[in-house]
Amino acid sequence: MERRRWVTLLIIMCLFAGSTGRGLEIKNKVPSLLYNHTLATILVEYASAVYMSDLTQLFTWTCSRCDGLTTGFEVLELIVDVENCLQAFVGVADDLDAIVIAFRGTQETSIQNWIEDLFWKQLDFDYPGCTDGKVHHGFFNAYNNTIVRSGILDGVSRAKEMYGDLKIMVTGHSMGGAMAAFCGLDLALIYGGNNVEVMTFGQPRIGNAAFASYYSEVVPNTFRVTHEHDLVPHLPPYYQHLPHKTYHHFPREVWLYNLGFGFLIYEVEKICDGSGEDPDCSRSVSGNSISDHLSYFGVEMGCDTSSKCRIVMAPSLSSYGKVDDKGNFALSRSPPSKSILKTKTQSQMID
Repeated sequence: MERRRWVTLLIIMCLFAGSTGRGLEIKNKVPSLLYNHTLATILVEYASAVYMSDLTQLFTWTCSRCDGLTTGFEVLELIVDVENCLQAFVGVADDLDAIVIAFRGTQETSIQNWIEDLFWKQLDFDYPGCTDGKVHHGFFNAYNNTIVRSGILDGVSRAKEMYGDLKIMVTGHSMGGAMAAFCGLDLALIYGGNNVEVMTFGQPRIGNAAFASYYSEVVPNTFRVTHEHDLVPHLPPYYQHLPHKTYHHFPREVWLYNLGFGFLIYEVEKICDGSGEDPDCSRSVSGNSISDHLSYFGVEMGCDTSSKCRIVMAPSLSSYGKVDDKGNFALSRSPPSKSILKTKTQSQMID
């Protein structure tokens, strides 16, 4: 308990030291993109739904969070890495005319331990065209060196085979946002940056300024939504006096905050500058709130159970699954294309 108090004090001191002042600007200036509020309110529901522990309901899109603006979504691939407590899905949203990918974030019962882990060292980012790039090795490995990446790529490939050349939207909250960013970069390099959109919620920093510059060039259609005093976007800490060594957010941030007095309260969505570290957005306040981290646009973010990595699955789903020797698995299905479904429906009507 005493150690935890000291860790918490250290975090607060780091955040206070790095929260003010204008930092290093990334090399590639990001043009002003058109932020879509409606799209944000849809994608946040996907980022919330992926937390669900009942895999039967999630796979069939009948869970308690699988309604509202996401009604009718069809899951094609559900990936569960039991070993590393990771979860993600790939599916098709007719209303968006897009493939949607969502990554689960951190469970609230383990946020304190996860915050402590955010002080891990950086990993050299050896991609063609990126010089001196460094990334958070935990987040990078969570996407690239687990079963998650292969499951995502398989799901996207099958979705495109069945439904045509749909655009791809990637989302996630908290650590899920970090994984979504690495996934978006991966898919942009495969399918082209203009075909991939990334929108994350409460995402931590994942790399240095060189990486942020490279990322913004490869995946320009990206928005990071932050909320009030959410503590996670402030981590790992940003040190303005060590611009080439410190972690650095990529653009473009959209900061949600309340403005007003008494009963007259308005939620503002501020489009931040192209630096990734706008001192007039979330960096202008202290990052000290877990409650702000667990709610975006009024949508509950986080797991539906307090048990770590708890999952529920009906035996009938086993026929859809592929399990490795570590117990990690992916549930997959290849539904008939829209044209085939339409043909079958017309045939049944004739009969």
